[in-house]
Amino acid sequence: MSDVVVVIPARYGSSRLPGKPLLEIHGEPMIARVWRRACQSRATRVVVATDDARIETAMRPYEAEVMLTERDHPSGTDRLAEVAARLDLDADTLVVNVQGDEPLIPASLIDQVARRLADDASASIATLAEPIGDVETLFNPNVVKVVRDLYGRALYFSRAPVPWDREGFAQRPEHLETDAWLRHIGLYAYRAGFLAEYVDWLPSPLEQLEQLEQLRAMHHGHRIQVALASEAHPAGVDTQEDLDRVRRLITEEESAT
Repeated sequence: MSDVVVVIPARYGSSRLPGKPLLEIHGEPMIARVWRRACQSRATRVVVATDDARIETAMRPYEAEVMLTERDHPSGTDRLAEVAARLDLDADTLVVNVQGDEPLIPASLIDQVARRLADDASASIATLAEPIGDVETLFNPNVVKVVRDLYGRALYFSRAPVPWDREGFAQRPEHLETDAWLRHIGLYAYRAGFLAEYVDWLPSPLEQLEQLEQLRAMHHGHRIQVALASEAHPAGVDTQEDLDRVRRLITEEESAT
C-alpha cells in the first residue's frame, strides 16, 4: 500500500464551542487525544493542521508534527490540500482526513478507509458508512445518508432519507424492516493528486443544495468508495452535551484499564 499520511484539521474557532480543539478532557486537550488515536493507526505520518498558534503550542509537549495553515480555507478539504502541497506528497500518497473533534475514533477505522482506497485504483476518495436502525435517524437531516452500487461506490449522498421506500413510506413508518439505509461516517481517504485538483473547482449545484462537499467530487466524475465500518464509530464533539458524554466515556474506558 502507498504511504498513508493522516492530517487532522483543527480550527480554533467554533460557533458552538469556541476553542474546541483545546477543550480539556481529563487533563489533556481534545486535539491531543485525537492525535494519539491517529498515531495508533498504521499511518506513516500524522500531521495536525491548524490555523492558530495556540494549538501548535499545546501540541509541543507531545512532539507532534504541526503545520500552521492559512486561516481562510472554506473547508477542511482545502486545508488538507494545502498540507499535501506543502509536504510535496506524491500524487499516489493516501491522505486520511481525521476530524479534530473525534477523540474516540478507533485507529482501525483509519486503517480501513486507507485500505479501501488503496484497493480501488479507479477511486479518488474512500469513506465509511454504517447501517441506520431507526426511523428518527433516517429522517434526521443532520444525518447524511449514502447509497452505493454493487461495487461499493457511492451513487449519491443526501440529507434526505434515501433510498425512498415508495410503499413503506406512504405514511411515516414506526420501524425499519431492513438495513437498506446507510449513515455516512465523515472519515475520508484521498489521493494527494486528487486534492490538488479539488481546490480549483467551484462548488457544484447539488453540493450547494445539500451542503455536502463530497458531491463536488462526484459532479466532476470522481469515484468514491464506501466501506461498511468494521466497528462502531463514536460520534464526535459538536456541543457541550457531546463533550460531557465523551468525558464520561473516557472515564469509563480508563477506569477499566
